[in-house]
Amino acid sequence: MDIFIRNKKYTGPVQSMIFDWAGTAVDHGCIGPAKVFVEVFAEKDVAVSIKDARKFMGLAKKDHIRGMCELPEVSRAWQARFNRLPGESDVDMLYERTAVQMVDTIVHHSSPIDGVVETMGELRKMGIKIGSSTGYVREMMDVLVPAAKEKGYHPDAVVCSSDVPSGRPYPWMCYANATLLETFPMEAMVKVGDTISDIEEGLNAGMWTVGITRTGNELGLTENEVNAMDPDELDLKLTEIKNRFRAAGAHYVLARTADILPVIEEINTKLKSGELPFNG
Repeated sequence: MDIFIRNKKYTGPVQSMIFDWAGTAVDHGCIGPAKVFVEVFAEKDVAVSIKDARKFMGLAKKDHIRGMCELPEVSRAWQARFNRLPGESDVDMLYERTAVQMVDTIVHHSSPIDGVVETMGELRKMGIKIGSSTGYVREMMDVLVPAAKEKGYHPDAVVCSSDVPSGRPYPWMCYANATLLETFPMEAMVKVGDTISDIEEGLNAGMWTVGITRTGNELGLTENEVNAMDPDELDLKLTEIKNRFRAAGAHYVLARTADILPVIEEINTKLKSGELPFNG
């Protein structure tokens, strides 16, 4: 590893990439976790919509549940059922059930998204290391990682929200990946994900960021459902998602992770000329 001293601009190539899991690398549409959140609230006779379940995707799972409980419609439903608003003890209880169900569910949603395995192979040929970050905790990843590996997807580093002080949008998982992958400086890294919190995580870490629209949580559809959509309706929805990612600060927005190779070449060109992901 060449030593880089922070007294000049980094002009080398991309060294490492950090990918989210569900909706970015595996589980087209981020179906597994969304389903679990709906079912956990249903166990308490509180109905939540799949839309509400997706609003906080990408955060650490307890933070996700806390956010859902603070939604006006969810708070009203909880109060109607229990004559009180949900409190922190309720968040803890819901999280415990989520952890159990998530472990049982995500193993069935571990298939790599089309083109991801081949793309990882091309990135490795370029000398790029593959890291990952996720809102899942270690117990969940202990199930998901080997299941995905059997199907061909195996990043070089796996960091989850329970490994660091706080999950997204804090940058700690990206920093942990940088340590494990021995990558420095942070502008030599690219964060790829399908949620706003993924983009915020990468920006906070000083990395290039790429948002994924077609396969991720924002659209929230399986591959078959996407293929069955009216093309004009699909284009409209993808444009709306792209605009939200751009507004959040994403440097690039792509339909699929498999589309990323040309973006890496473009970032390499920018780095060579001294451009940084946090210029202006």
